[in-house]
Amino acid sequence: MGRAKRFAKIGGEMVSLGAAETLVGSLWPDDHHAVVHVPDPRKGERLILVSTRANADMNALLAHARERGVPEIMVPRTLLSVPSMPLLATGKVDYPEVERLVRRADEPVAA
Repeated sequence: MGRAKRFAKIGGEMVSLGAAETLVGSLWPDDHHAVVHVPDPRKGERLILVSTRANADMNALLAHARERGVPEIMVPRTLLSVPSMPLLATGKVDYPEVERLVRRADEPVAA
């Protein structure tokens, strides 16, 4: 039924969720990560990082982005840790299930 929207509009800027995932993966390559977006009353949308990394430090992620010259708008500020990433039979991330996990989460940890 078409491709999932893999961009977020934050403060009027289009942000690639795939690029945000690449940034996270470059810092923590041994874990699984997915970035999704949720509505934000102030900026339109905001990024949520869903990760299997148990001790993810969001400040380390922000510092990693700064070192590489990545705009801060591409850095998720909220984390939801999961024991395992929902995957499709092909081994790719099951984004609809990831989005359901985020909606069911009481309150992801904000950095």
